[in-house]
Formats: sequence, structure tokens, C-alpha cells
Amino acid sequence: MSAVNGTLLNVFTVALGSALGLLFGNRLSEKTQATVIAGLGLAALFAGIDNAGKTGNLIIPLLSIVFGALVGEWLDIDGALNRFGAWLQSKYAGGGGAEGALIPSALDARERFILGYVTASLLFCVGPLTFLGAMLDGMGNPEGFTMLALKSVLDGFAALAFASTFGVGVAFSIITILLLQGSLALAGSLLGQFLTTPMINETTAVGGLMMMGIGLILLDIKKPRIANFLPGLVIAPLIVALAAAVGVNIYP
Repeated sequence: MSAVNGTLLNVFTVALGSALGLLFGNRLSEKTQATVIAGLGLAALFAGIDNAGKTGNLIIPLLSIVFGALVGEWLDIDGALNRFGAWLQSKYAGGGGAEGALIPSALDARERFILGYVTASLLFCVGPLTFLGAMLDGMGNPEGFTMLALKSVLDGFAALAFASTFGVGVAFSIITILLLQGSLALAGSLLGQFLTTPMINETTAVGGLMMMGIGLILLDIKKPRIANFLPGLVIAPLIVALAAAVGVNIYP
């Protein structure tokens, strides 16, 4: 089985869901679209809470989020993602967008494209299924492909809902999926069994906190710059590895 089979499946389902959303999304009323997005927000919030609870020590995801945010703000990851979305919109979308978006009067075509691209990219790529599934898939672990297959189905339905609301920008999230998950799968094939169970659990917990943030965005409660928390997903397993190396027991 190829190390990127799960990623290719994910790209296909998101592309299919986006196409269906663009073709038939205008048949959905604005109220229906808003309700669907809110439902996705609730699901993301629940998944985030569930995964955040997998930590063995709350201090680890807390430190990972804080230091990850500092690094992310310094690198301005969120700004870079927004600029990339703006470039894609100007080059390939030509100002087009979905009519009848979630807040049609408040968003012009450019803003809608960027919001669709960034929100979809984050939702499809921040969750623990992305990182763990891609890494395990790259390691040749069948569980990794199973994780990505489940994620692909969920992402396909989410892409349909998002594309009907935010337009063609959602379809361009397949670039982010291909680059990120593909890179993680290749890294997994090189790292082998480097990730221990505690490292996986803490990474999952940090991803859960980020998923909660995405839920808040979709519910229109708060709009944190979630992309700037991404370094926390690397910091969490490093904390576990460092503690093990110096012989410190970080679990009560």
C-alpha cells in the first residue's frame, strides 16, 4: 500500500464534495446553509473536547499551546495562509464566489474565497486524524489508512456544506491537504515507530484544543487565529520525549 493512499483518498472526497456543493449549493436557503455550518461547528467542538481529554497531564497541552502560539505568531502562519488564499483567489478564481453565502452582505468575493479556503484547510488539516492518520499511513500501519478513510468521508460532507456557502475557495484546500498530509505520510515512512503512545496522546490533546477553536469559528462565537497554534502539535511530543530523556515523570 502506498504511503500516501489515504491522502489521495482524502483529496478525492474533498474535491467531490466541493464540486457537489458548488453545483447544488445554491438550492439551499441561506438559513439552511447557516444551520449546516453551525452543525459542523458543534461536531468540531465535541470532537475537540473528546480529543483534548486524552492528555495524561493538562500542563503538557497547555505549554504546547502557549509556546506554539508564540512561535506561530512570530512566524505569522495565519497571515501566510491568508496571503496564500488571496493569491490563489486572484490567480485562479477571478473574483468568483458562492452567492448566498453564510453572511453574503458582509463578505465580498475575495473575502469569501479566503475564508472558505482558510477555514476548510484548517478544519481538514488541524485535527488529530490528519497528523496521526497520515503518520501511521506512512509507517505502513493499516490503522492509519482506516483513520484517513474515516476522515475522508467526514471531510467530503463538510466540503459540500462549505462549498455551498463559501464557494470555490473550499476546493483549493486540497492543495493544503496534499502538501501537509503527503509530507506527514512521507515523514512517517522515515520516522518509523518514533512516536510513543504518550506522544500520540499529547499531540491528540493539542489537536483537540485546536478543533475546539475551529468549532468556535464555525459557531461565530470567536475567531482565534488557529493556524498560529500549529507549532504546538510539534512541541507536545517534544516535551514528552525530553521528559523521558532526562528521566522526569510528567504524569501524576
